[in-house]
Amino acid sequence: MKECGFESRSAHWNTDSLMPGPIRVFGGGAGGILERSGRSMANESTDKIKARVTAPSASRRELEVEVDAVETAREFEKTLAEYASRAGLPGFRRGKAPKDMVKRLFYAEIKDAVIEALAPRALRESLRAEQISPVGTPVIREVIFKEGEPFRFKAVVEVLPEFELPPYKKIKVKKREVTVGEEDVERSLEELRQKSAEYVPAADRGVADGDYVVVEWKGKDLKTKRLLPTEKVLVLAGHPDNEKTLNDHLSGLHPQETGRFVISYPADHAQKKLAGRTIEYEVRVVSIKEKKVPELSDDWAKDLGEYENLTVLREKIRQELLKAKEETARRDMGDEMVGDLLGKLDMEVPDSLLAEETRGLLSRWASSLPREIPAGQMEELKQKAREQARRNIKESLVLTKLAEREKIAVSDEEIEEEIKSMAKKNNIPLAQLVENIHQEGRREDLRNTLRLRKAVDFLLQNAVLY
Repeated sequence: MKECGFESRSAHWNTDSLMPGPIRVFGGGAGGILERSGRSMANESTDKIKARVTAPSASRRELEVEVDAVETAREFEKTLAEYASRAGLPGFRRGKAPKDMVKRLFYAEIKDAVIEALAPRALRESLRAEQISPVGTPVIREVIFKEGEPFRFKAVVEVLPEFELPPYKKIKVKKREVTVGEEDVERSLEELRQKSAEYVPAADRGVADGDYVVVEWKGKDLKTKRLLPTEKVLVLAGHPDNEKTLNDHLSGLHPQETGRFVISYPADHAQKKLAGRTIEYEVRVVSIKEKKVPELSDDWAKDLGEYENLTVLREKIRQELLKAKEETARRDMGDEMVGDLLGKLDMEVPDSLLAEETRGLLSRWASSLPREIPAGQMEELKQKAREQARRNIKESLVLTKLAEREKIAVSDEEIEEEIKSMAKKNNIPLAQLVENIHQEGRREDLRNTLRLRKAVDFLLQNAVLY
């Protein structure tokens, strides 16, 4: 049978109406909905609509759907009447043209309208009767429509795979020992001290490495004699990313003093507008600010706002480092236990979910990647994302099923506490974060994330540590 052009129009349907319940598992609100076998849901359309379902794989269902001739004819007559009521044909007032004439002139459009009305409805009823919850958008093909005959088509849908959980209690996992040494505390204390640094005007001296320097920057192309636009820029003196010639000539200059130097840029220079050019620069120091790092003292600790003295601050840092290391150890142990469960499962992942999760991972990774990536590395990155996506989906399915089995739930109060924690950790006003979550509809995503986290906690609570 020939595949018609109807499939390409399926993207215009309201796909939500084809899905009896939530089916997303990772990133938001899975509910662990899986396909159930049998025909237990009777409805008024089951006599008019027949479906035969086959399962070519664990995550794929194929349906052959038939709408009886009477129902098909009724839909055709209804659509023809709608066209006739709107048709404006020469010699007839609008809506008064004979139906036979309207049918002859608009047969192709009427036929397409009937198909687009019947197919989604018939598929929706068939999925409901068969208790199938599709993942992604169903694909309809091989549509057969002939007047006086039943309307037939085939549909392919992906579903979440059915599987049995392996034994998940008393999994053996090596305990991670967690300690916080004095060097860890001192390192964190120094990082905090550097963050507390202030930049103050440097008095009676020239530029030194580490200073923030405002310079007026002029340039001239020595080959074309063209002048570059004058700019006022902020430079971190001595930074390794600066041109070495700039660092060398800027060092020691006092405010209002000028330095001149020439830079010949290679043909493959990162800034294409400078590549291959020789530029003579003139830089004038406008101002210098030096970094002043506070001394380790009780007064500094008090200035941070929460600590009585330096001893209290050290202890707070120690506690936070210990908590962070314990969380890392817990996460590593949880990953190991989940990996143990996944290793005992041969689970097929729906292609549509795999593609969606892979795209999401690549999108999140993009911010930390260079703008231009060699083709070979890009393919490796895509493969890495695909493998990670496959694990993410399997992990979510397993933990969701475990949470259902153990009746693990997340209360509204737990969600509120998590939002408060997120706001504090990311230094975002609580009201703003609450509004963002509400506008983006992420509250149930958050509930699902917490539920999966509690499922991992359940594994750890029932583990055998050695």
